[in-house]
Amino acid sequence: MSYDTASKTDPESVVDEEWGGMWFLKDELETDHLGFTVLELEPGGKGMEHDEAESGQEEIYYVVEGEFEVELRRDDGDETVTVEAEDAIRLDPDERRQIFNRGDERATMVLVGASI
Repeated sequence: MSYDTASKTDPESVVDEEWGGMWFLKDELETDHLGFTVLELEPGGKGMEHDEAESGQEEIYYVVEGEFEVELRRDDGDETVTVEAEDAIRLDPDERRQIFNRGDERATMVLVGASI
């Protein structure tokens, strides 16, 4: 087969429902190198602080709806980048990050990652 399809809710969410949901679709789409994830966060929700240094994966976050703050944690000082609907941000694998929804409405983003 030359294509695969998947629904956001085919896999179980790795985020508690009260905070939104996060669905990893890599396995459902049977990709070898490309990760594809949908994240929805309720107001006050946040993602896990992490980097992708071990996996060597760069990531692009595209905001579908709402607004997210991406906190970048660095030895020389932290930085917060606000990403709104229809905006994207690309992150190097070693960039330590955490995603927050500090707005008043549920926000949705698509995360795409691949090893470089």
